[in-house]
Amino acid sequence: MLEEDSGKRITTAALARQVGVSEAALYRHFPSKARMFEGLIDFIEESIFARITRILEDVPDATTRCGTILALLLGFAEKNPGLARVMGGDVLTGETARLRQRVNQLFERLEMQLKQILREAELREGLRPTIPASAAANLLAAQAEGRISQYVRSDFKRLPTEHWEDQWSLLSAHLLRATTQPA
Repeated sequence: MLEEDSGKRITTAALARQVGVSEAALYRHFPSKARMFEGLIDFIEESIFARITRILEDVPDATTRCGTILALLLGFAEKNPGLARVMGGDVLTGETARLRQRVNQLFERLEMQLKQILREAELREGLRPTIPASAAANLLAAQAEGRISQYVRSDFKRLPTEHWEDQWSLLSAHLLRATTQPA
């Protein structure tokens, strides 16, 4: 329903009809519609951050780590259009502020992870971001959020991965530079 009903408010009655159960059956599993959305947000977080953990274990260099994480996020949104709408937050309009805050925390956590990778690059690889790590991480997170927003706004016609390789090539070329060693 999140994917198909662009701009329409999702009611528990409509959701129950779509799933083929009664509203009472929905409420036996979830005490409120907010809890249903929280379950979706939990799924998004668990899916993305479990994979990020694997990326951190398997990918040694900072630039590739950042690019792989962003590609993961964009690919996840592309494969899950309804969840992209949750990530964009527009479907949460009119819901509790707590839900919008949860989505905000998801992106803050992602940005914090990117900032940590960029900061560690100096210790691990002798590379430092060309702008402060917090600004660079914010730029990368904003790029991903913007692409997801475009995807949702276009009713899932403008894929978040469209042109991503070329754009990442440009961004990554200017992301890190070698630290200067004092004589």
